[in-house]
Amino acid sequence: MTSRESGAAQRWQPGGDQRAQMTPDEALALLMEGNRRYRDETFAPRDYSAAGIARDGEHAPIAAILGCGDARVGAELIFDRGPGDLFMVRVAGNFLSDYGLASMEYCVAFLNVPLLMVLGHTHCGAVTSAVRVVQEKIDLPGRLFVLIDAIEPSVLHAQMTEPDDLLRAATEENVRRQVRRLRTISPVINEAREAGRVAIVGAIYDLETGSVSLLD
Repeated sequence: MTSRESGAAQRWQPGGDQRAQMTPDEALALLMEGNRRYRDETFAPRDYSAAGIARDGEHAPIAAILGCGDARVGAELIFDRGPGDLFMVRVAGNFLSDYGLASMEYCVAFLNVPLLMVLGHTHCGAVTSAVRVVQEKIDLPGRLFVLIDAIEPSVLHAQMTEPDDLLRAATEENVRRQVRRLRTISPVINEAREAGRVAIVGAIYDLETGSVSLLD
């Protein structure tokens, strides 16, 4: 019997909390307060040594973040969080793949994470490339079409609504689109949302100011 078949026969139930259960609002407040410290340069050094991480022992992140693979956007830094605090799913263009969705479901079902965030950023190269493909009708080599296919709907939407500021609008729409998908396509996440155990938010990180802004 496969694991999928055995799962169908006996419904899995979440285990106990890995740390005192934090509410979604509390988790979001911690992230935004950490971003304020990051911007103000008032944060203290954190212990990222192997020994420090080993002492923590338990894997109990306060948030799972679907972020871009851009090397300039390190969520632990911009939210001033320590090792083990954030579960990161990163892909160029911060779009939700099947693997990313499964990772987010894992965080909700097994780690009791109270907050899921989709984090885009200004000057995103992946979104810029998608804009160019749409505008110039160019073909990209290899598997790059997978990335473009995921972001293109957001570019097309932005083209109709805010063509004068296309990159910004497409970047924000891409985040909103991934948030909508997280809120609608997963029974695992839907059940946790309805019970008030998890919230899903979208945000944009500004590379020039260091500020994280929540999207409506």
